[in-house]
Amino acid sequence: MKKRYMKIGCITDFSSSLAAQSYKALNEQYQLIDANSLDIDKCDVIIALGGDGLMLKVLHRFIGTGIPVYGMNRGSIGFLMNNYSEENLLERLEMSVVFNLYPLEMKVTTINNEEKTFLAINEVSLLRETNQAAQIKIIINNKTRLDTLVCDGILISTAAGSTAYNFAANGPIVPLTANLLPLTPISPFRPRRWRGALLSNTDEVRFEIHNAGKRPVSAVADFHEVRDVKAVSIKERKDLALPLLFDPESNFEDRILKEQFMP
Repeated sequence: MKKRYMKIGCITDFSSSLAAQSYKALNEQYQLIDANSLDIDKCDVIIALGGDGLMLKVLHRFIGTGIPVYGMNRGSIGFLMNNYSEENLLERLEMSVVFNLYPLEMKVTTINNEEKTFLAINEVSLLRETNQAAQIKIIINNKTRLDTLVCDGILISTAAGSTAYNFAANGPIVPLTANLLPLTPISPFRPRRWRGALLSNTDEVRFEIHNAGKRPVSAVADFHEVRDVKAVSIKERKDLALPLLFDPESNFEDRILKEQFMP
């Protein structure tokens, strides 16, 4: 039995005239709740009007609430969004397919022994801060798998994020049902030709930075950056489901499959 969503919140990228005009048109028909300025428990679904950048921010905001998010593309690529239409919104919501996304938890220790924790929906990436290459040890489930990777950086992505920075760094696209996390080097120098690895989504990964003071590295969880890190631990948080809604004819699994055959 499909769920009927009665209290529809909306978050809009008002810096975009297209998104602002779309919000006005939809609000006239459906009396949307402005989810930017009220308690989340007043909404049982959120409409995100914008592009993938807005969707990422909305998902971060609603982590742990269980409130589903339905995006409509008023941006550029819109990989996480549905097509925009002012018609039959209630019916589209009712017939939508739910995909649960699970974030990565990044725990960081800096060279000053500060500890910080952030969540990533797309990826966690480590990047060199200076002209000198980073030197990174890779530990998986408490076992060293690579003592020293000399590189510009490395990233680990979710399946949902595998089509983004991971793919741009020549990492593989991963289907949502594969239960895999791509581990992808960024401009690796040693070992030569190392292409990365596919990890189980139950694996716990730890990166330790050699010569962290001389060869500084930053760690980024989506848009949260920590500079001058010496160790980073990452694991998937299965207890924090992010329900994302898609139209049945253009579901998320199908999009990821199509992306692998794009010219």
